[in-house]
Amino acid sequence: MIYKYILSLFFMAFVLTAFSQDTKEEIQKKQQQLLKEISDLNNTLDGIKKNKKISLSQLTLVQRKIDARQELINNINKDIRRLNEDMYQNELNIYRLKKELDTLKDQYAKSLVFAYKNRSNYDYLNFLFSANSFNDALKRIAYLKSYRQYRETQVSTITKTQELLQSRIQSLSSNKKDKNSSLTDQSKQLGVLEDDKKEKDQVVNKLKGQEKNIAAQIKSKEKTRQQLESALQSVIRKEIAEAKRKEQQRLANEEAARKKQEEANKILNPPKVDPKTSTDEAVNKPKTTITTPVTPPVKSNRIYSPFESTTEGLSLSLNFENNKGKLPWPVDQGFIAVHFGNYQVPNTNLKGYMPGLEISLPIGSSVKSVAEGTVSAVFDLGNAQTVVIRHGKYFTAYSNMNAIAVNKGDNVKAGTFLGKAASGDDGDGQIIFMVSNDKDVNLNPESWLRSR
Repeated sequence: MIYKYILSLFFMAFVLTAFSQDTKEEIQKKQQQLLKEISDLNNTLDGIKKNKKISLSQLTLVQRKIDARQELINNINKDIRRLNEDMYQNELNIYRLKKELDTLKDQYAKSLVFAYKNRSNYDYLNFLFSANSFNDALKRIAYLKSYRQYRETQVSTITKTQELLQSRIQSLSSNKKDKNSSLTDQSKQLGVLEDDKKEKDQVVNKLKGQEKNIAAQIKSKEKTRQQLESALQSVIRKEIAEAKRKEQQRLANEEAARKKQEEANKILNPPKVDPKTSTDEAVNKPKTTITTPVTPPVKSNRIYSPFESTTEGLSLSLNFENNKGKLPWPVDQGFIAVHFGNYQVPNTNLKGYMPGLEISLPIGSSVKSVAEGTVSAVFDLGNAQTVVIRHGKYFTAYSNMNAIAVNKGDNVKAGTFLGKAASGDDGDGQIIFMVSNDKDVNLNPESWLRSR
C-alpha cells in the first residue's frame, strides 16, 4: 500500500513538472516576442524623431509601445502566478514526502528490531519445525522470503523518497529564485511603462500645440485617400467590363461553333431523301456528325462574379478566401500607424478615415504581394506610385511606393517584390495597403493578414 502511494507521488510530481515546463516555455516565448517588438518600436521611433517633426505615426507607435509594455507586464504577472502555484505544489509535496518518509523509517526500524530479536538459526529452525504439516512449512518458508524482500523494498522506497524529497526542495529553491527575478523584472517594466506614458503625454501635448499642422496632414491624407479610392474604383470597373467582354466573347464563340456544327450536320445529312434511292438504303445509310468541342461554363453555387467565369479566376478567388487570416504581410517590418476605418487624434477633435492600413516603416523597405494574382494597374498618385493586383474577384492595392518592379498584366505570386516604400506627408516612410472586392467594397486588411 505504501509503495503504491509513493508511486502515485512520483507520477503526480512528473505530471506537474511537465505541465509547468510547457507553461513556462509558452510564457518565455511570449516575453521574447514582446521584447523584440518593443525593441523594434524603439528603433522605428528613433528614426522618426530624427525628422524633428511630431507626427501621427509617432503617437501611434508610442501608444503601441505602451500596449506592448503592459502586455509584457501582464505576462510577467502570469509567470509569477505560475511560480506561486509551483511553489505551493512543491511545498505540499515536501510536507507529504517528509511525513511519508518518517512513517517508512519507523516501519523499517521496527522490522530491524524484529529481525534482530529473531536472528539466531535456532529460532529460524524452531519456526519452521513447529509447522503442523509439510505444506504449512512451505508457507512459512515463503513468508520468511517475502519478509526479507519486504525489508529490501522498504530500503529502496526510503531511498527513492529521499531523492524525490531532495528534488522537490531544489525545485522549490529554484522557484523562489525565479520569482525574485520576475518581481525585479516586473518592477523594472513598471518603471519603464511610466516613462512611456510620459513620452505619450509629451507627444500629445506637442500635437495639440501643432493642431493646425496635424489638421493639414489629415486633410492631405483625406485628399490622397479620395484619389486612391477613386483610382481603385476606376480600375475595378475597367476590370469588370473587360471580364464581361471576355465572357460575352466566349459565349458568342460557343454559339457560333454550335451554329457551324448544325450547318455541317445539315450538309452531311440532308433532310430529304432522293426518290431514286431505295427506302432501305436511305434508312440504312450511316449519318456523319461533326462535333466541335465547346468549353463548358464553370458551375458553382457562388454568387455570380464575372471574374469567376473561368476556372483560373475561380481558383484565384478560392485561394484568396481560403487564406483569410493567414495571408503574409506586404512588408517584413513596420507597424500600423492608422488602422482601417474611422479614427480620431487623441485629445483633439481631429478625425479621419482610412480605407486600408497605413503602415509606418523605414523609407526604402521592400513591399511584396500578399497572394497570387495578376497586376491590374500601375499608376502615379501624388509623388509616388500605386500597384493594384487582382486575385480572382478580390483586389489588393499597395500605395505610396517607388522603384516599381512590376508592370500591368504581370502574373505574381505571394512574396513577389513590387517596389519600395516611399516617404509620407509627415516625412516618415509609409505605405497604404488595401483589400477590396468586385463590389467595390473596402475590407479590413487586418482580418485577412496573419498575426505577426
